[in-house]
Amino acid sequence: MTQQLLKEIERGSKNSLIKKRIIQHYIHNGNSTITDIAKELDLSVPTITKFIGEMYEDGYINDYGKLETVGGRYPNLYGLNPESGYFIGVEIKRNTINIGIINFKGDVMELNMDIPYASENSITGLNNLCQLILGFINKLKINKENILDIHINISGRVNPDSGYSFSLFNFEERPLTEILAEKLGYKVTIDNDTRSMTYGEYMKGCVKGEKDIIFVNISWGLGIGIIIDGKIYKGKSGFSGEFGHISTFDNEIICHCGKKGCLETEVSGSALHRILTKRIENGENSILSKRIKSKEPVSLEDLVDAVNKEDVLCIEIVEEIGQKLGKQIAGLINLFNPELVIIGGILSLTEDYITQPIKTAIRKYSLNLVNKDSVVTTSKLKDRAGIIGACMMARSKIFDN
Repeated sequence: MTQQLLKEIERGSKNSLIKKRIIQHYIHNGNSTITDIAKELDLSVPTITKFIGEMYEDGYINDYGKLETVGGRYPNLYGLNPESGYFIGVEIKRNTINIGIINFKGDVMELNMDIPYASENSITGLNNLCQLILGFINKLKINKENILDIHINISGRVNPDSGYSFSLFNFEERPLTEILAEKLGYKVTIDNDTRSMTYGEYMKGCVKGEKDIIFVNISWGLGIGIIIDGKIYKGKSGFSGEFGHISTFDNEIICHCGKKGCLETEVSGSALHRILTKRIENGENSILSKRIKSKEPVSLEDLVDAVNKEDVLCIEIVEEIGQKLGKQIAGLINLFNPELVIIGGILSLTEDYITQPIKTAIRKYSLNLVNKDSVVTTSKLKDRAGIIGACMMARSKIFDN
């Protein structure tokens, strides 16, 4: 029945748009009484009662019983029926993918983390990705007709509105979402990975009512997600947040974007790997020395593990990265005056080793009247921010647009 509602919403009838607003209310506020919804949507109680009744009959609203109040009649609580729709999220990483699913209420049902996947920018890589997604779906014990959207996180330049990816799987003139929908048999949406992480943290992480937020994703690369007045900021073409490609340093290091001196060349996981390798080659010691000298692959998780095992050289480099990053975040705070700055991504798993230098630099380089309003914290969802964000984005793309 939910599929029918989606068709009604796409046609844009007045009644279907009111139903969409009711669903949006439940997504962001949880179970509510008819009176509360009427007040929130500025509609009459009889009107809301009529629509709630229809939605209950159609199966995507549940009656959750009486709300106990002081005196008077106890009103009924209504909310989304968790089984009336499902949303799948996919996070593409360097050597693995994560796949998850949430129900209509937003409860996480299953997360499959670190599934081996060679992130190959080719038709073969795209087909392998689709096979892994379909394999996950085939094992689900749900009504698969109720899968309403599959959302995929992609790093780099992504236009979520047009469905084009310009950094990965950009083979045809058609939108990538159209190609994926054909291969998977479901509606597909895409967005930048950092933006999805930001939304995941906003919906299920450390955000407690704040509406103006900057999320800093420091992984192999460096990006930011921006929330302004409770809404994800995408920019004109969906390319907002390319923080790592601000020209910052007078160096000759070529960034993967092709330019020199980008912030990412000295503030990122790839910078940590490069600097550590160079210093070991110059005679300094680390618990990773043997592996690096023998040219063994060293993952970002390996680098984080070395820091957390108190490897002196790795700690020193991470602290230097934190200081440089904090100086640039100070500029963002001066520009945006956010309530909350969240440090996320793989390198945030080094906890205080990176966050303390960041906070010190912010205090030093930002305006006092501005930074006193900005709380700096680390991601609550940690390595699950991206996949939970992808699942939440899948639902948001249907009902929040």
